[in-house]
Amino acid sequence: MSRQSDNYSSESSTALPIVIRGLTKRYGQLYALDFVDLDVKSGEFLTLLGPSGSGKTTLLMAIAGFSRPDAGSIRFGETEMILTPPHRRDVGMVFQSYALFPHMSVSENIAFPLKLRRVGAKERAERVDAALSTVQLSDFGERRVDQLSGGQRQRVALARAFVFRPRILLMDEPLSALDKKLREQMQIELKQLHRQLGVTTVYVTHDQREALTMSDRIAVINFGKLAQIDTPQAIYNQPANSFVADFIGESTMLPLTHAGSDQLFFEDYLIATDFPTNSNDEWSLVVRPERLFAVKEAITDPNETILFNGVVREFVFQGDTAFALASISDKYDLSIRFGTDSSEFQNVMRPGDKVSLGLHRRDVIIIPRTT
Repeated sequence: MSRQSDNYSSESSTALPIVIRGLTKRYGQLYALDFVDLDVKSGEFLTLLGPSGSGKTTLLMAIAGFSRPDAGSIRFGETEMILTPPHRRDVGMVFQSYALFPHMSVSENIAFPLKLRRVGAKERAERVDAALSTVQLSDFGERRVDQLSGGQRQRVALARAFVFRPRILLMDEPLSALDKKLREQMQIELKQLHRQLGVTTVYVTHDQREALTMSDRIAVINFGKLAQIDTPQAIYNQPANSFVADFIGESTMLPLTHAGSDQLFFEDYLIATDFPTNSNDEWSLVVRPERLFAVKEAITDPNETILFNGVVREFVFQGDTAFALASISDKYDLSIRFGTDSSEFQNVMRPGDKVSLGLHRRDVIIIPRTT
């Protein structure tokens, strides 16, 4: 997106933190939100990530005021909002369907929240022009909504959400209706727009890559509870449990067994030493496909590399990347992913080929095993 207008500098409104405590929402015996505690920092981009039915949209709707929780607290800054109606919360909202008015022009759609707030005609026009410039639609003000592409409609919905300078911006899967290429382009543009506006943003998605691309922090939700809250790097490289490890990115989880008090094995493979544990603990090794590499020569230092021996079951070409599926035991397979310009691809793995896969010990991820 183009460099923002001064009308939308972060100094024009002060971003607010969001503090949530004990938030609970039930539908009969089902907990859509199960005593959720969450702190959203002032000015950060936090993504609520989870599968369908996890509670992420329920949490966003509670923040917006469209869903009344059964218990708990929601504060914007120091102000309790739990009983405040949506139109008095002064938050910008972008819906999955965009919710644009088809009988209005682009400019009229963007101006609508300003008219509700009784902003004068001159200032209203100035703010609309600035918003159109920010989302690169300066020449589209007089067009009808039905004359716009999906990406253009999404930008209009964004402009309408921030034109009145909210201190909190909420977005409910706004890119889900776009095709893959446009969605990835808009992810970067949304990230740049957030940097320009400096507004506290809560974003809902079920797309793991989208969350990793855009977020300052990610809150992973499952069955109405927060499974982990951290930076994208920590969520991916240090998952807190098997749900997060399985949901974020590709992974294979191998069950580990104890030997003595400080060694962990997968079958006959030594995975970790000096790993303090007790007989009641159960652990799994998380293997990311891109962390594996094909080994063509003997490993000189087994203290640095774990070597899995197996047989290729499948090889799949996917354009810029390819992956092979290799059986390393009667029950378990490993996937290896690599670029199509790599040496692994030049020596294409064929089903039935024997293969040795290396994993650097620095890339070992061990998590508590859950049933």
